[in-house]
Amino acid sequence: MTSKLFFKSTLLFFSLLIVSCGSSKKAIPQVKPSTDNVTLTSSSTDVTFKTGAENFESYLPLLKDKRVGIVTNQTGILSKEKHLVDFLIEQNINLQKIYAPEHGFRGTADAGELIVDGKDTKTNLPIISLYGNNKKPKPEQLEGIDILVFDLQDVGVRFYTYISSLHYVMEACAENNIPLLVLDRPNPNGTIIDGPILEKEHKSFVGMHEIPVLHGMTIGEYAKMINGENWLKDSLQCELKVAPCLNYSHEMKYILPVKPSPNLPNDQSINLYASLCFFEGTNVSLGRGTEKQFQIYGSPFLPESEFDFSFTPKPNFGAKDPVHNGKLCFGEDLTEIRKVHRLELKWLLKAYENTADKTVFFNDFFTKLAGTKKLREQIEAGMTEKEIRKTWQEGLELFKEVRKKYLIYE
Repeated sequence: MTSKLFFKSTLLFFSLLIVSCGSSKKAIPQVKPSTDNVTLTSSSTDVTFKTGAENFESYLPLLKDKRVGIVTNQTGILSKEKHLVDFLIEQNINLQKIYAPEHGFRGTADAGELIVDGKDTKTNLPIISLYGNNKKPKPEQLEGIDILVFDLQDVGVRFYTYISSLHYVMEACAENNIPLLVLDRPNPNGTIIDGPILEKEHKSFVGMHEIPVLHGMTIGEYAKMINGENWLKDSLQCELKVAPCLNYSHEMKYILPVKPSPNLPNDQSINLYASLCFFEGTNVSLGRGTEKQFQIYGSPFLPESEFDFSFTPKPNFGAKDPVHNGKLCFGEDLTEIRKVHRLELKWLLKAYENTADKTVFFNDFFTKLAGTKKLREQIEAGMTEKEIRKTWQEGLELFKEVRKKYLIYE
């Protein structure tokens, strides 16, 4: 860590006890919670770093003597051994309900798989699914809740649905006069701001706001933007508090301690996710049904003469019926390439160019992922990656100016 970054990080440690959205400046009482007989380790190799969930002084006083609900999954941890839900119960916090996003509370469901309500076998707490037809908590599902906690590990990509869940949770809280406490976590793609800006007419659960594919914000910063840009229905305002990470900057390398979802198994997949996820809107597999999800791509329609790598998708954890199940696919293995620092289109363009029947390359989901019809039209028109990227620049510059207003970290 450079001396300049260390100075900034140290300054953040003493100044960022809590960040709230809107005009409220009320500080949270600095009451040190009891952690007797609890051994906690930071999920970063930097011992001075703490996630928002580990920044106990900033949020435990808010939960004392309150009936608490929590939106979380397997990523809501304090260490590899201790989940936040278990810790809060140990601290005598009155947890009432768990609300689970896509992939479920334990993070084992396929993308898009229907999750049903149930009970957590360890704590016996009721679990309410926030997916399928119930993306926003209903008033009756929030009954008996004084404050809602949100703790999910995001990856900084518009079509990763945890920020869509955040939107609906904020809206439900605003409608039901329930404060929301977001426990912030680092963005592993926190330095990248890139891609086409979503257009309103293409809003969906995989893209709800007019932002680029990679937004370069933590989930706490993003929550502030949702409020500040009046994105909630009828310009509602959520009573929002953010427990910030300590000694964090967007440039900090952060290795996620657990998989954020079943098909993002490692840092390489998380780094390549934004670039390769566009294949979900095509006839090309991005490795679901293998052990290299979002690190390889290929299809039976790509010629073996142009691609010397092959694989055969088969049902596995997180992919019960993968694209091209049981079929030999030709493509590329990207597991060993250097980390990318932008949204890369070269693999998408290469696959399109080498597909003989281009009329069946795209499907309707592609426009939802892109957030615009223009990207498909540009590819079909034969534009180069450089030419396509140039059309994003004006929108990206405008977004960067808006983004500045909501940053918590240098």
